[in-house]
Amino acid sequence: QVQLVESGGGLVQAGGSLTLSCAASGRSVSRSRMGWFRQAPGKERDFVAMLNWNGITDYPNSVKGRFTISRDNAKNTVYLQMNSLKSGDTAVYYCVASGTDSSNYYDAGSYSYWGQGTQVTVSS
Repeated sequence: QVQLVESGGGLVQAGGSLTLSCAASGRSVSRSRMGWFRQAPGKERDFVAMLNWNGITDYPNSVKGRFTISRDNAKNTVYLQMNSLKSGDTAVYYCVASGTDSSNYYDAGSYSYWGQGTQVTVSS
């Protein structure tokens, strides 16, 4: 049974920083494609970050240069460091994992495992 448990969400002022954590069990983060998605009220889930098993990362232009995804293999945990936060970053953030190497890693449907989500609210 694969479980992903997010933590670290909260309320932060615009321009501030926040780090989300995703503790995984039942699957090794070092041998998986891990990622983060977010969903704002009334909107679809959007791709935020991807970290492949081989260390390759990718981000959409909306967060590139501000967000960083990383992992701690010993803790089997993935992180999302978010800097220079904007009100538009307000959303529920989900940790995801996949055992495949498909090319459409920006598609929510390509991930088999999802966490319960953690709320991030950026006040302007």
